Amino acid sequence: VQLQASGGGAALAGGSLKLSCAASGSILSFNALGWYRQAPGKQRELVAIFTSDGSTSYTDSVKGRFVISRDNGNTINLQMNRLRPEDTAVYYCHVDKPLMLINDQYVASGEKYWGQGTQVTVSS
Repeated sequence: VQLQASGGGAALAGGSLKLSCAASGSILSFNALGWYRQAPGKQRELVAIFTSDGSTSYTDSVKGRFVISRDNGNTINLQMNRLRPEDTAVYYCHVDKPLMLINDQYVASGEKYWGQGTQVTVSS
C-alpha cells in the first residue's frame, strides 16, 4: 500500500490550492481516509477525513474553506480555498485499515499508511 501526495506549493492568503493523493490501487473500504497536517513545532493534526460510513469530518479551522473528495477509486483530493497563513504546514494523506485492489489482487491491512507529505506555504 503506497500513497503519493502532490499539489502543494506556495499561495497568498485568500488563494487556493488543491492537493491530490494517489493510492497504489483502488481503495474499496477503510476505517478512515483523508488528510492530516503538521506545522513546525506542532503535532500532526487531522484536517479532513472520510469515515468508514462515507461521511466527512473537518477540523473546525477549515470548515467552509476546505473540501475533501475522491476521484475514482484511488485518488483523494483536498481543495483548499481562502487560505490563511496558519494553514502553512506539511500535509499528509492517510488511510487506516484499507481493503484495496492492487494489480488485480485484494489486499486487506490492519495498518495505518501515510503519504510522503507535501508542503503548503501561505503568505500574507
